[in-house]
Amino acid sequence: MTDVEVHLARYSTALGNTRFSFADLREVTAKASPARSGDALAGVIAETAEERVAARYVLADLPLDVFLSEALVPYETDEVTRLIIDTHDAAAFAPVATMTVGQFRDWLLSEEATTKALTALAPGLTPEMVAAASKLMRNQDLIAVARKCSVVTAFRNTIGLEDRFSVRLQPNHPTDDPQGVAAAILDGLLLGCGDAVIGINPASDSIPATVALLQLVDELRERWAIPAQSCVLSHVTNTLEAIKRGAPVDIVFQSVAGTQAANTSFGINLAVLKEARDAALSLKRGTVGDNVMYFETGQGSALSAEAHHGCDQQTIEARAYAVARAYDPLLVNTVVGFIGPEYLYDGKEIIRAGLEDHFCGKLLGLPMGVDVCYTNHAEADQDDMDNLLTLLAAAGVTYIMGVPGADDIMLNYQSTSFHDALYIRRTFGLRAAPEFEAWLQHAGIADADGQIPEIPPDRGATMRLLESMGV
Repeated sequence: MTDVEVHLARYSTALGNTRFSFADLREVTAKASPARSGDALAGVIAETAEERVAARYVLADLPLDVFLSEALVPYETDEVTRLIIDTHDAAAFAPVATMTVGQFRDWLLSEEATTKALTALAPGLTPEMVAAASKLMRNQDLIAVARKCSVVTAFRNTIGLEDRFSVRLQPNHPTDDPQGVAAAILDGLLLGCGDAVIGINPASDSIPATVALLQLVDELRERWAIPAQSCVLSHVTNTLEAIKRGAPVDIVFQSVAGTQAANTSFGINLAVLKEARDAALSLKRGTVGDNVMYFETGQGSALSAEAHHGCDQQTIEARAYAVARAYDPLLVNTVVGFIGPEYLYDGKEIIRAGLEDHFCGKLLGLPMGVDVCYTNHAEADQDDMDNLLTLLAAAGVTYIMGVPGADDIMLNYQSTSFHDALYIRRTFGLRAAPEFEAWLQHAGIADADGQIPEIPPDRGATMRLLESMGV
């Protein structure tokens, strides 16, 4: 057979009397994806359910290592592709190197794929491999495999331990008012939230405003001796400047995407991320660990920047996790429904995307959380978010967002609340990070089992905490 004939045979299959042929690996992976509005907008979606099934048949029979030889985004022009290929760990990949994508999917669901095996395998997997496997999985498959993955990180407390579940306390305020921010922090602490990070999205891009918020949270943390880390989710270059000005920076934040062009639209590249990590490490502010980076992602960001290279949005999303993995982060989360219905139209699409992203991130070795959220013009509601939240808890999600009332009044979207975190901990028997839990108990907020009762177990201690805050 000629090279052309081999290529055509590899990327084609017959279903009944109909033969389906695909131009290349990029088209196969795109058309194998579950339907979603972003891929329709990009013009890469399967035109029929039959074509989607055919693409999945083709994908399942492809050797897993095809993703090492056929780049979906050109190696020569994309630094994310170069990062993926140049840092690939062949020794870690060896146990699955001879498998097809379908065989890999089956292996992941087998008893051989233990937590230990998956941890060892992570450096040998590329984002394209795990995204491909996810396209052959039902939702319950994504949950079952992700639950077996264990990723532990640390700064002032330890995140990701077994039977633990953390929460980012998100005290955003539309004017960055210090009293408003402090009130939201108090609300979250009294409900046991904040062990992942106390993370504020600033309303202003002003560096002085960023520094002021960092100082506010750091003063509160030191006054109450809270074993938690803080972060102001400013642009990475603003955080670098804040470090130069002597600000108390714990964790450096940045939104990242899966292609060089998309990251350029964010005003970043891999070099500036390394510079920021090195700067944060130089401060030596961690007490139990030195994971100092926090990354957020979201399906559709590369498409909105016209930087998706004809790929489906879930595969490009998974490539963002390769960027995150390179910097040994404390936290990563997909803001799954934030961009809007142009990319994930309704509750069903958001739920599927959240489970996919969590699965891919965990399999690649990341401390993966999910902002279970939607915009008010999406065909979704809080019941959809309750469903996704519960499914993610079953999948072993590392952390979620804790927003007062689940309604972010600064970013204008619907997320999860402090009470949602209580629901997950009580329903699944999960607890906060151990160092943070000990503080909650010492402060009279949590009981001996680490849970938050309706009446504080030590009302006197809690009242002293409130008085120290001037409440």
